[in-house]
Amino acid sequence: MKQSFNPKNKDIQININGTLYHRDEAGISPFDSVVQGGDAVWEGLRLYKGRIFKLIEHLDRLRSSALAMAFTEIPSHDAIIAEISKTLVANNMTDGVHIRLTLTRGVKFTSGMDPRLNTAGATLIVLAEHKAPVYDKSGIRLITSGIRRIPPDCVDQNIHSCNLINSILAKIQANAAAVDDALMLDYQGFVAETNATHIFIVHKGVVITSKTGSCPEGITRQTVLDICKANHIPYEVSDMSLSEVYRADEMFCTGTMGELAPVAEVDGRTIGGGEMGIMTQRLSELFRELTAKEGTPVVEISA
Repeated sequence: MKQSFNPKNKDIQININGTLYHRDEAGISPFDSVVQGGDAVWEGLRLYKGRIFKLIEHLDRLRSSALAMAFTEIPSHDAIIAEISKTLVANNMTDGVHIRLTLTRGVKFTSGMDPRLNTAGATLIVLAEHKAPVYDKSGIRLITSGIRRIPPDCVDQNIHSCNLINSILAKIQANAAAVDDALMLDYQGFVAETNATHIFIVHKGVVITSKTGSCPEGITRQTVLDICKANHIPYEVSDMSLSEVYRADEMFCTGTMGELAPVAEVDGRTIGGGEMGIMTQRLSELFRELTAKEGTPVVEISA
């Protein structure tokens, strides 16, 4: 799975602290905390016909992550939503859009790790692109990475930070193996997530996902669990071994970037029938029903 350049994004405007820049002119200071040490938090948002699905939940997680990292200045939800709307209007975007929202600790007066060097407020970046869900709905292929997920006694993975080296290294292994993504284990050997998404398996009609000790509490992941509860679909949140993955009836991954996508193969082993299973299809349809009617309006659509 390799993304390609969308010509519709050739002249997009990027919002940095309220000012819009052409993509070729946008930039942040080399003294910004995100450049100095990956000191920033982020969220991925998706726009459906003028509405952002689960926007408040995403902004709550952004704030929670920033608080955990002791950011002294965090824009309000209303302020962030206003900048998102401004960016979408400037780009004439109403649907089929993915938004990368980044909040950094801000600019330092000299290079260094110490947050006391920051003398300006946070930097807010709103990057909106025309981007359909990126995963192949016919089924993606995974390998198990040798890179383990960071345990919570090192860095709490529920801090949604921009320091993604751990996942990038796993993705490099997936690229070298010519598969779509890498399945990552925690330090106990249980399945955590892929380098970019949460994972679910289906076994004997039960939908199962891993605990979040070594991966973030995903918004789409929680939506799937909520769908299961609302529709009386049996589900579990538990430690999951690779053996359970290999013998699963179905497997799928979740995330804002790709929504729900089936997993056809792990480590060269076909999962289930090697295509989208009945449960994955049902959950995908129920998810689409939600995105078609729910979400926070952020841009008007012409009648």
